[in-house]
Amino acid sequence: MTEQSAAALETALAYHRAWTNDDFERAMTYIADDIVCDAPSGRFEGAEAFRGFMGPFTQILTRSELLAAFGDDTTAVLMYDTDTVPVNGAPGAEWVRVVDGQIAQMRIIFDRTPFDAARRASASMASGSE
Repeated sequence: MTEQSAAALETALAYHRAWTNDDFERAMTYIADDIVCDAPSGRFEGAEAFRGFMGPFTQILTRSELLAAFGDDTTAVLMYDTDTVPVNGAPGAEWVRVVDGQIAQMRIIFDRTPFDAARRASASMASGSE
């Protein structure tokens, strides 16, 4: 049996541990300057665009549970469940491609519906209280 490297999985897990443990700056050290991230809300190209997308999410995160993680030397997949200030039980998944120890490509999958509903409810409450 040959030993298989899991460098991408190790990078993906280190990134995940950092952003779910309130250390987003450390998480960004695993992100390539030229990352391309596809998410339900669109495509984000470059580290600063990615920061603008992912940073606000980490600020409302209250809990994360890693459900599964698989990977090899170049790609990894993580599935997790999160709670945030507006939404509890928001599952997500990430596929990443790692180049030279950094995440160069990411595809994030999650259901935006509960977040959209929470925004509408918050807006409705704000407009009803005036």
